[in-house]
Amino acid sequence: MKVVTETAELNTYFGCAFVPTMGALHNGHLSLITEAKQSNKPVVVSIFVNPEQFTPDEDLDKYPRNLEQDCAFAESVGADVVFAPSVKTMYPNVPETIELPLAATKPLLEDGCRPSHFRGVCIAVARLFDLVQPSLTVFGLKDYQQFLVIKQLIDQEGDRWKHLQISGAEIIRDEDNLAMSSRNVYLTTDQRSQALGLHKAIRCTTEEAMADILDDHGLEVEYAVIRDSGTLLAPVDGQTTRALIAVRLGHIRLIDNGIVNQ
Repeated sequence: MKVVTETAELNTYFGCAFVPTMGALHNGHLSLITEAKQSNKPVVVSIFVNPEQFTPDEDLDKYPRNLEQDCAFAESVGADVVFAPSVKTMYPNVPETIELPLAATKPLLEDGCRPSHFRGVCIAVARLFDLVQPSLTVFGLKDYQQFLVIKQLIDQEGDRWKHLQISGAEIIRDEDNLAMSSRNVYLTTDQRSQALGLHKAIRCTTEEAMADILDDHGLEVEYAVIRDSGTLLAPVDGQTTRALIAVRLGHIRLIDNGIVNQ
């Protein structure tokens, strides 16, 4: 496996399967790489902690970074290349102004709680697509709104990334059903028990029942809603719906989601 930092080294991998990450890799990330491998294309994994998607009250400096460990993890499941660009490589000039897809501004979920977040995500992902030139990109469905935002971004930008397809990889959970997250390492034993309320709540069929479970687990709720899966707006009769939750446990923020079985 190669580790590259310069864009010129990516030229031979144009048309690859691409997994963008911010590092701190865990089994959830590794499942994305494994899914990308199934395409029989070279797999490029990016590791870039994107300053554009951190708000002033989010501590960029404390985000976990261990490139050597991340590279070992990526190699263990068959990644061909790790692309670890510098901020200067990513943003040699002022980051571009990009039109945000509707999924980044209308649902008032992540976009409501973190108003500048998807601007930063879209700027970074668009830049990575420009540099890597993949034909397939794999995103996890744990960040379901992000997946939908990037799907719409690809459609919106048209010929900018010709023939680029996106695949959504299912959520990977620990044995206790907590969705895997780089933030889980910060949970105490008691907090982890509280956090199990997320998975219980996304199995509910009403928002009222979701709220009751989250309250019973002592979770500070940012949102707990049931929305149309295709738009993340109000449910539409006959269309698939999805439960989406964001909570806080002290300084730790957790999200989860799942299809609602009516």
